[in-house]
Amino acid sequence: MKQDLIVILDLGSTQNTVLAREIRDLGVYSEIHPHDITAKELQALPNVKGVILNGGENRVVDGQEVQIREELYGLGYPMISINYPQSKCSDSDILSVMPNQDTLKKFLFDTCGAEANWNMRNFIEDQVELIRQQVGDRKVLLALSGGVDSSVVAAMLIRAIGTQLTCVHVNHGLMRKNESESVVKVFRDELHANLIYVDASERFLGKLSGVADPEQKRKIIGGEFIRVFEEEARKLEGIDFLGQGTIYPDIIESGTKTAKMVKSHHNVGGLPEDLKFELVEPLKQLFKDEVRACGVELGLPHDMVYRQPFPGPGLGVRCLGAITRDRLEAVREADAILREEFARAGLDKKVWQYFTVVPDFKSVGMKNNARVFEYMVIIRAINTVDAMTATVEKVDWDVLERITKRILAEVENVNRVCYDMSPKPPATIEFE
Repeated sequence: MKQDLIVILDLGSTQNTVLAREIRDLGVYSEIHPHDITAKELQALPNVKGVILNGGENRVVDGQEVQIREELYGLGYPMISINYPQSKCSDSDILSVMPNQDTLKKFLFDTCGAEANWNMRNFIEDQVELIRQQVGDRKVLLALSGGVDSSVVAAMLIRAIGTQLTCVHVNHGLMRKNESESVVKVFRDELHANLIYVDASERFLGKLSGVADPEQKRKIIGGEFIRVFEEEARKLEGIDFLGQGTIYPDIIESGTKTAKMVKSHHNVGGLPEDLKFELVEPLKQLFKDEVRACGVELGLPHDMVYRQPFPGPGLGVRCLGAITRDRLEAVREADAILREEFARAGLDKKVWQYFTVVPDFKSVGMKNNARVFEYMVIIRAINTVDAMTATVEKVDWDVLERITKRILAEVENVNRVCYDMSPKPPATIEFE
């Protein structure tokens, strides 16, 4: 393996991701694992140089204080404990607050003997080796949405196992305007990937009919995704693995053993219990900015790596409440206008994510000298580094006016446009 590893055990801290990024910024790879990891699981991780027991305000779960397994203390790994008083670390290695950079450097480089060898090239080489060990001579089916995460996974899997990979793009009827056509053009026609295209839009929209609860929608979409993949796999031979573009913010927001769920992700919280595949998830410890850096290192086109993030449930979580075809079409057309105008203003290269949503209620308005009740379009434009926090983009007023005029003139069943001013937290990036 090319890089050393520091393991952070989640014992209730809300600062796990902050600590992981600080360690990576010092040039050492770090991963966050649950508090109840077994000795066998810990020893199976490659090149572990040290362990951090990271306690915090969520240390009590369901009335019980979470603790690591006693067997971990006898494995010989250097350990440091943060806000975890039960620790059997030496007194000098028990901290009540997050370590400063000097303390962290001393632990990483002096106590653990780790080397500053964390970079994307080494990460990719390590993941390629791990993928080959996991998959062997068997085959992988990849859910290829065409988004950043799945595209980077596709490139990594192609490097690792080549023709053992089959990509499946499912059009669930919740894609952006011309999205599926673009995916097919890029991956099948230009990158010559082994790509299967499935139009399941009517199937998905039928399952979602009348479903208003956001979590239920996500789970239905996630469940149907897996069912479609299972059906496609049965048409092929020897498919044992499902590749996924799961990244670390997906896992955090879907809930950990010491943190409540923010929202489930179809590749984390929505998987059915009878899943028939073993998962291949080489990006699951990366943050969004690191995924993009990984894509660049893999040689993917710049515009593909830095394209707009798009949620797995697609426009299903931007057509708020129970999905109707008129509102789905409204959010799709409004989104296309927004993207065109942001590109025209140069904002597509400046703003991290921007999109439209359409709520499931109407407001009074005037059209052709008559009173009408129609929907509103809400525009959201935010900037972030790792998708864990986000700030609102201050869009020029002239640009907002131009977008508003176009949406009101070109999108049916809409009489109002609003701009979302809410940062994350307290708001999340998506509305559902």
